[in-house]
Amino acid sequence: MFKATRRLSIPVLLLLLLLLLLTTTMASAQGEEPPTVTDLMAAINTGWVLMAAFLVFFMQAGFGFLEAGFVRSKNVVNIMAENFMDTTMTTIGYFIAGFAIMFGVGNAFFGQEWFFLRGIPAEIAGVSALAFFFFQFCFSAAASTIASGLMAERTSFRADLVYSFIVGLFIYPLIGHWIWGPGGWLAQLGMLDFAGSTVVHLTGALIGLAGTLLMGPRKDKEFGNAHKQIRGHNIPLAALGTFVLWFGWFGFNPGSALGISDFQLVSMIVVNTDFAATTGAITAMFLAYLYTKKWDASMAFNGALGGLVAITAGCAFVTPYASLTIGVVAGVLTFYGVELMERLRIDDPVGAFPVHGICGIFGTLAVGLWAVEGGLLHGGGVTLLGAQAVGVLAAIGFVFPVSLLMFFIISKTIGLRVREDAEAIGLDLTYHGIESYPEFAGVELHGVRIAEYTGPAGIKPAPVPSA
Repeated sequence: MFKATRRLSIPVLLLLLLLLLLTTTMASAQGEEPPTVTDLMAAINTGWVLMAAFLVFFMQAGFGFLEAGFVRSKNVVNIMAENFMDTTMTTIGYFIAGFAIMFGVGNAFFGQEWFFLRGIPAEIAGVSALAFFFFQFCFSAAASTIASGLMAERTSFRADLVYSFIVGLFIYPLIGHWIWGPGGWLAQLGMLDFAGSTVVHLTGALIGLAGTLLMGPRKDKEFGNAHKQIRGHNIPLAALGTFVLWFGWFGFNPGSALGISDFQLVSMIVVNTDFAATTGAITAMFLAYLYTKKWDASMAFNGALGGLVAITAGCAFVTPYASLTIGVVAGVLTFYGVELMERLRIDDPVGAFPVHGICGIFGTLAVGLWAVEGGLLHGGGVTLLGAQAVGVLAAIGFVFPVSLLMFFIISKTIGLRVREDAEAIGLDLTYHGIESYPEFAGVELHGVRIAEYTGPAGIKPAPVPSA
């Protein structure tokens, strides 16, 4: 992320000169020192990074809509509350120690300065340090929210708050320091992950996978039976979430250039991002039609997201032609990845692991294949590909076992999985005291009204389970 080129193009230089002339005239009139070209460039780049950060922050809404559409109506309030509070809890964790561990100067494994943002310089990487912090925080929030999709419809709300805080405090920042931080050992090895196929997406997927495996599937989940699949309650809502995420990705990837001065680079990143999403969606939908003779919109959504995840690592290093191919492969991996999760009997309600985990791995390795400088298919040999593979293995070897330990401790202390009666009734009413669609009058459990439901042990829903 720190390695983005910052060449001053002629149009940008002319703009800077015009701004310099105007501000110099104003400063002279007021008897002040006029800003330098460097000052103006820092202001422009900071504005760009903040705008990109706003788009990445808005992706939290996209995740919320997507996951809400893919869960049942009795759990919509819960999944939206988790997405909302994931953002807040990650903020606190990232502020306390996450940012310091990730970007502070320390050693090859973790940073050792800037805890609680104390002592941060005025600028980092040519932009305001606080703007840089906010941009990076938005990435950490995304990693936490990805995990919530895998663990949907059965996770204790209290546990969600705790693990989100830990992700922002420690888990995400450590892997981030290795790849993006000053002196990180994977960065020194030569690994490239421009905007986070591994740092953000694979990390979030591995956290969610650990929680999912520890909890087990939802009680009424039936594997291998297409006629008894648990369907999402609102596909249009999932479509809206996908569009919001696609739009937000134009901040996620181009914003990682940390400046707009090299507008050719930023423009290429935008096109690469869009191309991979496009071919990912087309490939996944046509594969679904090949097998089912139905145009599965939900598969198209996940195919687009798989393409976006896959191109995130290499969006600044590959050509638009390569991004089209990367999207196709990601669409294939997304489609068959969903089937693989079924065969492995892993309950992933929103298809998060195929999208963020499998495509995150592929996208990271794809840099070693298609990167213009150093890629195997461009005559660069296997050195870069090897570094990418080591990075993937390091992320898996650290994030997954640490997440398993975290969730195991949570399960033995405050509890990880909700009570059986709460899961059957729905987490909206039992944990939040409100339904997402009150006009349904609680009709959810295959036509059985919640007011009439007594649960498997004859437990009435009136006593709200502890969060």
